[in-house]
Amino acid sequence: MPAVTAAAPGKPIWFDIMTTDAEDARRFYGALFGWTFQVGGPETGHYAMCQLNGQQAAGLGSVPPGQSIPPAWTVYFGVRDADETVAKVTKAGGGVMMPVMDVMDFGRMAVCTDSTGAVFGLWQSKKHTGATVADEPGAMAWSEVNSRDANGAAAFYHEVFDLDARPVDDPSMQYIMLNQGETPVAGVLQMTAEWGELPPHWMTYFAVADVDKAAETVKQNGGKVVHGPFDSPYGRIAVISDPQGAVLSLLQSAPQQ
Repeated sequence: MPAVTAAAPGKPIWFDIMTTDAEDARRFYGALFGWTFQVGGPETGHYAMCQLNGQQAAGLGSVPPGQSIPPAWTVYFGVRDADETVAKVTKAGGGVMMPVMDVMDFGRMAVCTDSTGAVFGLWQSKKHTGATVADEPGAMAWSEVNSRDANGAAAFYHEVFDLDARPVDDPSMQYIMLNQGETPVAGVLQMTAEWGELPPHWMTYFAVADVDKAAETVKQNGGKVVHGPFDSPYGRIAVISDPQGAVLSLLQSAPQQ
């Protein structure tokens, strides 16, 4: 997939996971990506910054007690004003799962759904500006929304984030790039009947040096390979789930021509 570039409003700038066993998740992702973890105190719910060579790669937290939320990765879009953006979300036919809240002095966040039901986050930066590393093994590489209505989803993200829809010429699937100017920043994939009852969702992609070796590491550490590894025009991909059931994708980028 096209590269993630520097953090900026209107594009994905952070991935995080909320899980039911943070200690085991840290063990798994440490083995898979080589991450180390800076675990916060009780005031943060022991939320951990996942670090790659001292840089911020992703976040890892625990599902709050009493909530029956399945473990999942979330894609966060950078925004200048979270309250203003939430208003755009509702106007465009989306919903609000978690209203805007302050996260101490790190930033302001909200969790929303798009007009087709996929969940995503908003992040208004203060001290925390998002990922400080991308497009190298162990770092965020791409994100796309899998939707039952790709055209509707693309129209939603255009209205909320001013992202331009650029359909990809591929007879095997309906895929739309979401662009800032000429730069692709995320994608939209049309879900077909083959997806069964799976609801619309955002998919996070992390870069790996060798996807086949990474898939073996997944299995050796209690995870599962859901699909692949398989080749695509953008590189070799595997869809995996971690030991708690959170799904993500691994991307070994295609060699540059």
